[in-house]
Amino acid sequence: MRFRFVEEHRGAFPIDRLCQVVNVSTRGLRAFRSRPASRRQRMDMVVLAHIKEQSRLSLGSYGRPRMTEELKEVGVDVGHRRVGRLMRENGITVERTRKFKATTDSDHTFNIAPNLLNRDFSAAGPNQKWAGDISYIWTREGWLYLSVILDLHSRRVIGWAVSNRMKRDLAIRALKMAIAFRSPKGCIFHSDRGSQYCSHDYQKILRQHGFRASMSGKGNCYDNAAVETFFKTIKAELIWRRSWATRRQAEMAIFEYINGFYNQRRRHSALGWKSPVAFERKVA
Repeated sequence: MRFRFVEEHRGAFPIDRLCQVVNVSTRGLRAFRSRPASRRQRMDMVVLAHIKEQSRLSLGSYGRPRMTEELKEVGVDVGHRRVGRLMRENGITVERTRKFKATTDSDHTFNIAPNLLNRDFSAAGPNQKWAGDISYIWTREGWLYLSVILDLHSRRVIGWAVSNRMKRDLAIRALKMAIAFRSPKGCIFHSDRGSQYCSHDYQKILRQHGFRASMSGKGNCYDNAAVETFFKTIKAELIWRRSWATRRQAEMAIFEYINGFYNQRRRHSALGWKSPVAFERKVA
């Protein structure tokens, strides 16, 4: 431990002085450097190499629990304590920041649907419960709005759209994408009370395809927590990590994140640490 301390701090202090402080000899230090790595140290190096690779593949978004599950998936049988220690010692962290902009316009005269979901975000199978919402991304060209629809069975993003305006056509495009992808019948569709979702055009599409409309309580974000969690995730793992020059640049990154990582690879604790696609495949 003392030799390791000297090695870790040799860039900041003279080696002779460090050896004197921790009461070891420079000769002993040279012997320590030439000594073969122990079995534990060799294993640490192997695990660390896998951690760095998985951190790169996960866009730097995995903390200790998800990283441990990912390593086990690729055949590295390691405990979460070792993973946490190696990540901590090598500065592999997950950065999260927070911004806010209101996106729900509930000051309108459209009809409000009852809350059929009632905060029950579980579903026994696909196309039983969907949930949608709208969020925002700042670019140097101005705001970019993102509308998504999740199947609550697997948390998979099945519909999404972006626009420079937060109008009902944005929400409608995401809904039409999800319907074309899944063709549901008798599904609950849950949203907030925003004018985009309460509009006659949006509700007409829901009725045509046999949806049962459900809406959150006024100003209660917890009633749509599953989609709020998705937005928190994509912002922490993608949006807030970069400065976006154009809306098009942000749109392409969102496309790659949803289709290349979130749906296909990202592990969810609510799904037994499986990705949405892997969870659907297992259930099927």
